[in-house]
Amino acid sequence: MPTKSYPERYAVFGNPVSHSLSPKIHALFAAQTAQDMTYEAICAPLDGFADAVNTFIAVGGGGDHGVARGANVTVPFKLEAFRLANDLTPRAAAAGAVNTLSFSRHGIQGDNTDGAGLVRDLTANLGMSLTGLRILLLGAGGAAQGVILPLQEQNPAVLFIANRTADKAHRLADLFGVTSGSFDELNQHTFDLVINATSAGLSDAVLPTPTFSATAFAYEMVYGVETSFMRAARAAGARVADGLGMLVEQAAEAFFVWRGVRPDTAPVLAALRAELSADSSRAAQA
Repeated sequence: MPTKSYPERYAVFGNPVSHSLSPKIHALFAAQTAQDMTYEAICAPLDGFADAVNTFIAVGGGGDHGVARGANVTVPFKLEAFRLANDLTPRAAAAGAVNTLSFSRHGIQGDNTDGAGLVRDLTANLGMSLTGLRILLLGAGGAAQGVILPLQEQNPAVLFIANRTADKAHRLADLFGVTSGSFDELNQHTFDLVINATSAGLSDAVLPTPTFSATAFAYEMVYGVETSFMRAARAAGARVADGLGMLVEQAAEAFFVWRGVRPDTAPVLAALRAELSADSSRAAQA
């Protein structure tokens, strides 16, 4: 009797992770591209990320389980994933963090698809050409570092990193050979694209409003809410977008890394946008 085969397994690791849209996104990708796979959310203990990943790998292929082929990694484990991987892609090495793991007989490869997701959302979904633009990146943490190299590859005229603590911005800028400064210096420059990579959107904290060009675009990495950054940018005349497209596009990049197939993100993004809008409407009526 032939051996029964099981779908190959993927997961997203985080803590917390129950809110993650990744299982839904990858289920839609798999259905669209006819890929035989499963994808689940796993809440790893704060002090047990590596053990959780290794258990996921070990269970794969045993009993009623398919082989574990990969995983996404979200907050707060991206730095631990970077250390866990025994091989890093160039973009993961530049980012200093990993959000995509691939498992094979050679070990664990770490990748970072955040920057690729951001650039694809800006260029393919929002119709921007980044070549020659004056780009401001707000923040100097892991979210900012993860997107610098892909932004540089688009040949902007200027890539300026600004942070409340200027020294942190200077260190990151020196690493990538770009310019930097404090929030207090923003009124000395004019920008065509401003990307908020700080955590301010999660608490709706107020950020300084930079000087926007006449055709400027403001991009908030947080999705599903209207943040103070977005409201201030809109009031200043800038076009505004949230980070839902980045979420879907970085997932599509990970899917391509794992499966060798690039899904059509447009219907998935539209479905998620409609769902979030419906949720907001229900919450407003409650």
